[in-house]
Amino acid sequence: MSANDDDSCGWRSDLPTFYRTTSATVVSRLINFVRDASPEQESAWRTHIPVLQEECRELADRDAFASSYTAILEYQLPYDLRRVDLIVLERAAVVVAELKGYRGLTSAAFDQVLAYARDLRAYHRECADRPVIPVLISSAAARPPWRCEGVTVCHPEDVDAVLTEIARKHPGSPARAEDFVAPGAYVPLPTIVQAARQLFETRELPYIKRARSATEPALEEITAIAHQAAKDGTRHLILLSGIPGSGKTLVGLQLVHSRWLDDLAEPRDKGKPAAAGVYLSGNGPLVRVLQDALKDGGGGGKTFVRPIKAYVDYYSKRLDRVPPEHLIVFDEAQRAHDAEQVERVHGRSDGLSEPEHLLRFCERIPRWSVLVALIGTGQAIHVGEEVGLPLWRKALDDVANRAPWTVHCAPSLAEQFVGGRFNLKTTNRLNLTSELRFHFTADVHRFVEALLRGEAPEALRPIAERLHEQEFRFLLTRDLDAAKHYLRDRYADAPLARYGILASSKDKLLPQFGVDNTYQTTKTLREGPWYNSDPRDPRSCCQLREVATEFASQGLELDFALLAWGSDLRRVGGAWTDDLSRGYRNRVRDRLTLRKNVYRVLLTRGRDGSLVFVPPVEELDETFDYLQDCGMRKLT
Repeated sequence: MSANDDDSCGWRSDLPTFYRTTSATVVSRLINFVRDASPEQESAWRTHIPVLQEECRELADRDAFASSYTAILEYQLPYDLRRVDLIVLERAAVVVAELKGYRGLTSAAFDQVLAYARDLRAYHRECADRPVIPVLISSAAARPPWRCEGVTVCHPEDVDAVLTEIARKHPGSPARAEDFVAPGAYVPLPTIVQAARQLFETRELPYIKRARSATEPALEEITAIAHQAAKDGTRHLILLSGIPGSGKTLVGLQLVHSRWLDDLAEPRDKGKPAAAGVYLSGNGPLVRVLQDALKDGGGGGKTFVRPIKAYVDYYSKRLDRVPPEHLIVFDEAQRAHDAEQVERVHGRSDGLSEPEHLLRFCERIPRWSVLVALIGTGQAIHVGEEVGLPLWRKALDDVANRAPWTVHCAPSLAEQFVGGRFNLKTTNRLNLTSELRFHFTADVHRFVEALLRGEAPEALRPIAERLHEQEFRFLLTRDLDAAKHYLRDRYADAPLARYGILASSKDKLLPQFGVDNTYQTTKTLREGPWYNSDPRDPRSCCQLREVATEFASQGLELDFALLAWGSDLRRVGGAWTDDLSRGYRNRVRDRLTLRKNVYRVLLTRGRDGSLVFVPPVEELDETFDYLQDCGMRKLT
């Protein structure tokens, strides 16, 4: 096998070819592949490559099968731009190695190589049924090799011993190099923003198998209902429920951007076909981020994604205005405004809530319509959002007096809709339970819920331990600079990774510790560039300067969240209290519940984890101790 000529990695060859080629040639290939390599990176290659070659030569001397092994250097994870330093395909195993210098034994280095191994296990076809072994190679490592946090740690001169031991433990045939780097072998789940961009351009969404199994039943069910509604000329409300991070927003974006519903666009307005669907949200930052991501497609990114406020304002002013879409998706529908809040926000005094307005708009649409309401749990963070599903029941009772409607929902929601004058159909296909945001780490939601309920630490520690074993991180520190250093170090070679500072809007303590969450500052945050810009851009979240509150982060995600815990929710005498929270200008039904909902949002924004910074003040000592007792690990 000769050296590679593909664009997936800097070097790929069998082991004999690798160690027989001059190190200068290998380094030259890597420099040509990584066009923006820094002088420090080039120096590291010149230092490490000769050592690796000698270690592979020694491995071949002791392992008769070594000639069939493959060495892959600077493998670029597709759709990601992160590069793995070294992958060795040997026997049944896939060895994933990161090379570090004398300062390489950091928490960020461990988590970096664990994240590479995790993503390859989850998303790479050739790793699905093979052991994927993370290895950290550092000049600072003690000898002989040792294990920590699931990572094998070794000195560069012990690489041959580590590879020999892995091959011995995992007999079998190595993966074929051509199959490993083949197009389509690695199909990662896109983030919401990436998915929106690809869907807008009508490209096929790159699923992974488990993502398909998690969301496709709901997509199939909703698509079937829409086609039946078009055939029968009927009206339907679909309630798609799911835990945070389960893919509700992604389903909504797929529905309105996909071509599955194009055949349902009916001629209107002088014969021009109507748009098939529209995505609405009351989450202004989410809308702005999506529109920013879609702006290159034309129309300022507003063709399919619109704020609910503007939509309600437009169609409620005149009864002769008819939405061109037959399918309307309303995200975070559990946060829909009641009539009182509609009057405050929209300036309308007709006594109608947002659900009542939307159902009435649907009745104006000729022949048939489908309203898809995406329902989350425990995410009401604004005043006027606290009623939830009863608002939808009241709205249905009103419209059902005039025309027949059918409600579709999961069995868990059926109780709230029994006994109405509308038809009710239930199916489990309308409940999403897999946490796609967290790489299917199902315990994240459970841990956060138990934490905010204030359960005993001994009940939470086993959950926290499972999360850590699954490479999801809940880290804890009282040193903000150390937290920033961890994130910059961990994602130093991941230009598409996004990490940023989150904080509650009601805390009064954080600004004196370098986290400016004041209203006057956070109201100027430009969410689109904050989430989407290049990490080097001064507006990027990765600069770790500007702060996003719950209002700028709900429904969105980061690879890692730096959560500055405020004094607005703290432990006092073994219970949660909001006694130091800023006040509310308007009536609130349950202040403490709103604060817990805010922290539920903030604690569930990171796909790889959350690093919680608790300011070093006496008022938050008990909070810090509780978080640590529950299993969050101190940053070291």
